[in-house]
Amino acid sequence: MKRAFSIDALEASGKHAWRLQNDMQHWRSCTYAEALSESDAKLDTPEEAEKLNGCRMQRDKDLGLVMRGKPGPFDFLVRGIYTHAVQHRLSAPPVPELDQMLGTIAELTPGTPWLLYLNAVAQFCALDSSRERIIGNLDIAVRGEIASSAAYVGSQAILDEALMDRTWRQFLGGWLDHLQSGNMAIFVPDVEKLKSEADYLALIQKQQPE
Repeated sequence: MKRAFSIDALEASGKHAWRLQNDMQHWRSCTYAEALSESDAKLDTPEEAEKLNGCRMQRDKDLGLVMRGKPGPFDFLVRGIYTHAVQHRLSAPPVPELDQMLGTIAELTPGTPWLLYLNAVAQFCALDSSRERIIGNLDIAVRGEIASSAAYVGSQAILDEALMDRTWRQFLGGWLDHLQSGNMAIFVPDVEKLKSEADYLALIQKQQPE
């Protein structure tokens, strides 16, 4: 799978966005998460993109937008302009697999606060949220809720067919949202908003690379 990241700066209101350019200094006005253009900075790896993700921006009358670095723990409470790493798929996206989701859940040990998630290549993974970082982790394309109970993780949980069906369709819905928006760390949709498995798979198959 071929992909690249752009760095888009977005106002809190969502009305205005800018994209970092090849010189890594200037920004052009854009529609958030639009297709890449020749002048846009293209970062090849999540590690490169993470360094510029979530930075606070400031307007300067002479320089335009200027990056001021990562915010402090309370800076996100202040409305402003922040950077977002946007993924652009340059080849056809993969499709998640139900058996792989079930296998991943079955292997989790109850009692640990696990985050089940889909990575950028549609593989189900899990991380121990008490030990590993979630915020700003660009390996996470779609994330579920943190769970530790044997009712939700482990070999007994996968025997609950209704739960597994809901979880599967939630991740399909989140994957579709991720493909359409380019955003990372998409939350799975609410159960009340779920479509059928067939509907999600059909819509996912229609997604095309840039």
